[in-house]
Amino acid sequence: MSHSFDDENLTATTGMVPIMGLAQKAGLLDLAEDRLTVSTTGADKGANPAAKLATLIGGMAAGADSIDDMNLVRHGGMTHLFDRVYAPSTLGSFLRSFAFGHVRQLDAISSRFLANLNEHTPLLPTSEDTGQAMVFVDIDDTVIDVHSAAKQGAGFGYQGSRGLNALLATASTAGSGQIIVGQRLRKGSTSSARGADKLVSDALATTARIGSGAPVLVRADSAYYSSGVVKAAHDGGADVSITVRMDKRIKAAIGSISDDAWTGIEYPEAIYDEDSEAWISKAEVAEVPFTAFTSKKKSLHTTGRLVVRRIPELNETKRASGQDPLFDLYRYHAFFTTIDRDRFDTVAADQVHRRHAIIEQIHAELKNGALAHMPSGVFNANAAWVTIAAITHNLLRAAAGLIGGRISKVRAQTLRTRIIGIPARIAHRARKLILHLPTKWPWARDFARLWQAVLSPPRTVLS
Repeated sequence: MSHSFDDENLTATTGMVPIMGLAQKAGLLDLAEDRLTVSTTGADKGANPAAKLATLIGGMAAGADSIDDMNLVRHGGMTHLFDRVYAPSTLGSFLRSFAFGHVRQLDAISSRFLANLNEHTPLLPTSEDTGQAMVFVDIDDTVIDVHSAAKQGAGFGYQGSRGLNALLATASTAGSGQIIVGQRLRKGSTSSARGADKLVSDALATTARIGSGAPVLVRADSAYYSSGVVKAAHDGGADVSITVRMDKRIKAAIGSISDDAWTGIEYPEAIYDEDSEAWISKAEVAEVPFTAFTSKKKSLHTTGRLVVRRIPELNETKRASGQDPLFDLYRYHAFFTTIDRDRFDTVAADQVHRRHAIIEQIHAELKNGALAHMPSGVFNANAAWVTIAAITHNLLRAAAGLIGGRISKVRAQTLRTRIIGIPARIAHRARKLILHLPTKWPWARDFARLWQAVLSPPRTVLS
C-alpha cells in the first residue's frame, strides 16, 4: 500500500459547490461589491472584496478556523469549480486592512444577505395552529479565549481567562433553527451589557427585514436587565423576558406573593443545580404585577409581570444546622416580562423564558468552528472574522432549510460531515464539468435536493 498526492481532479469538499451557489444566488457578491469599500491605497489589499469575502465564507463553511486553514479551498480541482480562490496570506492582509467602519459595512451586508436568503427558504417559519406564532430573539455573550496579551483588546473578563468578548443575538421560532441576527466583538474585559441596547435595536431591525410578521420576544439573562435594553426592545416593537437581579425591590415583590398563589411544575428532565449539587425535577411558579426601573425617569418606567420560580433549598450549609427547619426554605429565580398573560400564563411564560438557554448551542457551535480562536492580532480583523462567521452560519442554516426533513435543524458540523465534505472526481466532457461522487453515500438524496434547489437544471441522477 502506498499514497501519492498527485490527482489534480479530486476535491474533498464538493458540497461547497451548492453552498456557494446559494450564496451567489442570494446576492452575496453584489452586496459585497456595492457596500464593502476597503481601501486599496498603496496596495491591492482591498481589491476584489467580493471574491475575497466569498473565499473566507467558503473556507469557514468547509471547517476553517484560522487564516492558514483557508488552504482548504485551494486543493486539487477546486480551481476548476471556483473562479477566484485567494491564498491565506492575501486574505490575512485583506482582513488586517479593515477599520471599524468596514466591520459595520460587513454588518450591513450580513443583514441584507440574511433577508435575501429568506426569499429562497423561510428561515423563521411560524404556525398559528400550534399557538407558537412568535419569534424569539435571544441575546448573550461569550468569551473566546486567546493566549497572547499582544492581541488588541484581549483582557480578563468575567470567566477569569484572557480573551475577547463576542456578543451575539439569535432569532428562532418553535419550528426553526437559530439564525444570527446581530453580532459584535468587544474587548475581553468589557461588561456583558455594554452596547447591548444598540445590538438589540439592530437585531430587531434585521428580524423585521426578514418579514415574518409574527410578534417578537427578546430573551436575556440578568446581565441585560437594564432600561436601555428594554427601551430598545420596546422601540423595536418587541416584548421582553429578562432575568432580574435580586435587589431589595425584587425581594419585596417576591415577599408579597401569597402562599396559595404558587403553582407546582415538573421539569420534563431533571436540571442539575450547582449550588446544591443535586438534580432538581420539581419547582413552583407564581407571578406578581411589577413596574421596572422606577429609579429612572418616568418615561423609562415599564409595567409588566414579575414571574418567580422557587425550588427547595437543598444546600445543607444554608439550612438550619443540627435540626430540621421550622419552615420550608426556597431559592428564588425571577424574570421580568412584558408579554400578555393571555398569550403565556405563568407556567408557559416560565417555560418560554428558560428556553433562552438555546443560544448556548450557537456559542458552542461557533467555537467548534470558525470561532475556535481569534486568528489575528488586529482587533478589527477579528471583529470582521466574527461577522463573517455569522454570515457563514446563516448560509448553512439556509442550505439546511432547502434540504428539509431531518437535515433542516442539524448543526454545522453535521452538515459538513454529510453534505459539504463529500469527495468527488472532476471530469470534463463536452465543455461541461461532471462531478463523480462516491457510490452509496448515505446522504446522497439530501445532497441531491440541495443541488436541485440551487443549481438545477440539470437533475442529479442517483445510482
